[in-house]
Amino acid sequence: MARKLNGIELVKYDDLFKTDAEREADQQERVQIVPAEQVFPYARQPYSVDRPSADLVRLMDSIERTGIAEPLIVRPRSEGGYEIISGHRRDYCAKVVGLNTRPVIVRDYSDEDADILVVDYNINRENLLPSEKAKAYKLKLDAMKRQGARIDLTSCQLGTKSRADELLAESAEDSARQIQRYIRLTNLIPPLIEAVDAGKLKFVPAADYISHLTEKEQTYLQLVMERDEVSPSVDQAQRLKQISAEGKLESNIIDLIMREEKPLERKVTLRNDRLQKYFPASYTPKQMEEVIVKLLEGWYRRRQQEQER
Repeated sequence: MARKLNGIELVKYDDLFKTDAEREADQQERVQIVPAEQVFPYARQPYSVDRPSADLVRLMDSIERTGIAEPLIVRPRSEGGYEIISGHRRDYCAKVVGLNTRPVIVRDYSDEDADILVVDYNINRENLLPSEKAKAYKLKLDAMKRQGARIDLTSCQLGTKSRADELLAESAEDSARQIQRYIRLTNLIPPLIEAVDAGKLKFVPAADYISHLTEKEQTYLQLVMERDEVSPSVDQAQRLKQISAEGKLESNIIDLIMREEKPLERKVTLRNDRLQKYFPASYTPKQMEEVIVKLLEGWYRRRQQEQER
């Protein structure tokens, strides 16, 4: 390394004979090969890395055949080794197939920058669970707060934007309103956010209304949902939130609201490959629908006539 003596920079002997290309390479980041045991997951990593999926299987097959093609981005740990900023799934797959080294690029990041980058590197990944997005957006929001960004998601209403919404939405495919909803999910008790992940509790009722209930109210609601195999509709969730805000949401009220009979919702989907053989190629979906409805009306009249005989 060059030293200074009385304001004069002293250059190392070997550096005197380096080419311009070699000096430029010294300034660039280098890929290092480090032992696997020196690489650790990020402490606040919000995403699951081992959830079975088709792309995880493809990644594992690729790493088993040719190794890790894209180096992991890591930062030094104060206790030794490196902490992953980008590449948790690559590290997991390499561990499964038995690789004992990792290619890494080492960068110095503050905790705030690391939190934001860990979120941004994977926020647009396919098939993320609602709980993963909720934790990721909350992690980034908290880091932005520590950096001094103007944050006021609580006052954000539909159709308006705050600086926080714009910053959070810059690297994500979700709208500012949707990001706000995901962050609200972090107020749910664990069994309820698991119900959102499993599709047993719908996203909008959970984020917009159920997340405002107290922990005690949520706990009893979750008990009712499991006991009676029910899930609150938007209307039911809205009333639960309203009564909770009034301080009157007792267990018997939750029971009464959740036991209301809901209108039966039946949905039938007909695939194009089953319909095409019955219609000319020139028919639009609207024309197909009209023909199907007419046929059903005729079928319904015949059934009525048969029942009257």
